[in-house]
Amino acid sequence: MRIDLLTLFPAMCEAVLSESIIGRARKAGFVTIACHDIRAFSQNKHRHVDDYPYGGGAGMVMQPDPIFDCFADLCGRLHTRPRLVYLTPQGRRFDQDTALRFSKLDNLCLLCGHYEGVDERVLEEIVDEEISLGDFVLTGGELPALCVADAVARLLPGVLAGEESWQEESIASGLLEYPQYTRPPVYHGRTVPEVLLGGHHAQIEDFRRKAALARTRARRPDLLETAALTEADGAFLQALHAAQAENGAE
Repeated sequence: MRIDLLTLFPAMCEAVLSESIIGRARKAGFVTIACHDIRAFSQNKHRHVDDYPYGGGAGMVMQPDPIFDCFADLCGRLHTRPRLVYLTPQGRRFDQDTALRFSKLDNLCLLCGHYEGVDERVLEEIVDEEISLGDFVLTGGELPALCVADAVARLLPGVLAGEESWQEESIASGLLEYPQYTRPPVYHGRTVPEVLLGGHHAQIEDFRRKAALARTRARRPDLLETAALTEADGAFLQALHAAQAENGAE
C-alpha cells in the first residue's frame, strides 16, 4: 500500500513517520509513505498558499491552485488517482472500521489543511472524503493525518508481529483492552492478579475477557451496543450490574 500526505510541513511529518513501528515498516517495504510540500506548487514569489476569504472574516484560507497542482503532480507520477481524504473537524468521525477500510486501498492520499481551511472548490472537485479525529480544533491537519497513517499502516500484513496484535487491542476487538501487567509482580504494594502468574491459558483468557467487559462497561458502555457478545458475556455483565446495584454503586 502507498500513503501520500499533501502538507505545508513535510519535515514535521517525516520526523514522525520515520520512527517506531511505522518507520520500520517503511524500511522493510510493507508500506510506502511520501510527503509532498504544497508550498512547492505556489505561483507566488514568496511561496504564499493562502489569501483573505471573500466576504470578510477572520483568518486566511488555503488557495485552490497549489493544492490542485500538488495533487495533479502526484497523480501524474503514480499514473493513477489515489483516494483523497481531507482532514477537517467538519468530517465524519474516524474510527477503526474506517482505518480497516482505508487499509484495503492501494493508494490513499491525505490532505492536511491549515488556517481557516481550504477553498471550497477543492472539496467539490477533488476531495473524495472528509475525516475528523473528533470535536476539537488543531492548528493544522498534520497531526490528524499522521494518526490516520499510523492507524492504517499497522493493519497492513507484516507491519505488526502477528495479526492478533491489532485484533486484540482496544476498540479493534469491539471492547476496551483488558489491564496489562509486567515485572515486578509487586509494586508499591499492588500485586499482579494471581491468575496471570499461573500459566493456565484458559483461565487467563477468561480473566482478560471479563476484565475487558468490566472496563468497557465502566468507561465506554456505548461500545457494548455493537460489540459481539456471547451468552456468557451477557450473563457476566448482568451479574456485574446486579452486584453493583446491590452495593449501591449505581
